[in-house]
Amino acid sequence: MKDSKNIKNNDNLIQELKLQIDQLTEALQRERADATNVRRRAQEDKLKMANYFKASVIEVLLPFIEHFDLSIVHFPKNESKEVNNWFKGLEATHKQLWKALEEIGLKKIETLNQEFNPEYHEAISIDESTKGLKEVIIQEFRPGYILGDQVIRHAVVKVGLK
Repeated sequence: MKDSKNIKNNDNLIQELKLQIDQLTEALQRERADATNVRRRAQEDKLKMANYFKASVIEVLLPFIEHFDLSIVHFPKNESKEVNNWFKGLEATHKQLWKALEEIGLKKIETLNQEFNPEYHEAISIDESTKGLKEVIIQEFRPGYILGDQVIRHAVVKVGLK
């Protein structure tokens, strides 16, 4: 009789221990999942913060970048070999600057002959003389830029219908 009582008590103890093991296993799995989510969110936050700082720096540098672009485009042609060599150096520096900007993810927003998209373009003028159903960009007044998938500044454009 004592043996059957001991066996019954042992069976109950085994059941209780199995239940505790199941509960602890489930709690451990939840904690692991929570830790994984925390690491993932921390990584996402780190990436967002890095993109925010990149965008902030680029916004400050945009006037310099655009003036540099304009100086290259509007540099007066000169017969002087010295001036031409100096200009070639400026062009090389300009290419390096844009290569570095592209490596961090900066791109100019395409405009001319592109379909107008308010996510990327800001229309300040519409050419009423054109005819058609599609709004197409016919002139760019100020370039726009994107960093990754974030618009840093909308392109300012004139739209016509085609």
